[in-house]
Amino acid sequence: MTFKGKIENQPRSVSQVDQYEKCSWQFYLQRVERVVPRPAAWSFQGTAFHSAAEKFEKEFREPSEEEMVQLFSDQYAAMVNGAMYKEPDLSRWMTANKKPAGQDIEDRYRLGQSQVRDYVKWSKENQPEIWSEGGGWNGFDISEADDYTPRVGLELYFKVELGGVVVRGYIDQLVQEDDGSVRVRDLKTGSTKSHFQLETYAVAVRKQFGEVVNRGDWYFGKTGGLSKTVDLSEVTEDQVSARFVEMDQGVKAGRFEAKTGFHCNFCDVSHACSLFRAR
Repeated sequence: MTFKGKIENQPRSVSQVDQYEKCSWQFYLQRVERVVPRPAAWSFQGTAFHSAAEKFEKEFREPSEEEMVQLFSDQYAAMVNGAMYKEPDLSRWMTANKKPAGQDIEDRYRLGQSQVRDYVKWSKENQPEIWSEGGGWNGFDISEADDYTPRVGLELYFKVELGGVVVRGYIDQLVQEDDGSVRVRDLKTGSTKSHFQLETYAVAVRKQFGEVVNRGDWYFGKTGGLSKTVDLSEVTEDQVSARFVEMDQGVKAGRFEAKTGFHCNFCDVSHACSLFRAR
């Protein structure tokens, strides 16, 4: 099998593993054949929300609620307009509950604004202490050196080797705990969540940054609050590595099998899948 873009040699990620395990044929269509995915407003909503939350935290929670809402609105509109330029036929857009795409775009614009407002309020009330090298991020005493830029637990990039497989990604937030450990946190505007994602983050933080990670959680935009705490204290590097190794070996061996089911309705490359069209 000929690979386009040498996907067999690229670093792996949580999203790759999740996609490959759910339907390796979707993985093939999107990442090997490079089928252009159908646009979905929920994707733009999530990206714009994350940008607003990250900026709010990086600026020490000083921006106003309206400033953050405006940032979300501008970015969301820019992404939607860009997608509409590439795919003006809204009937080809993905939506939930068979809602017309135009209505979905408008609804998610308002929903995203509301979620940003809720996040700003929640963050100001709860004041989570964001991790940084050397500490002091929330106290504004990071370093006296003008040329020193510490790594901060906001969209924190990691790249580690697990079981011989290079794994990389970004952690939405790394939060300092009272007992000296750190908590991995992922921000969600929808309802989908992955324990494997938190487990990978925990192992990566221990391995790359040398921090103790015992817990993780999600901030849910739908509820404006945190999930129940996920215990990560017993998660081992070997456990996490096993799934990356299995997925990596499958890709290199050219094993791509279609798994049809309810998830096909939310597949952004289903238009290129003969099995989906035949259902």
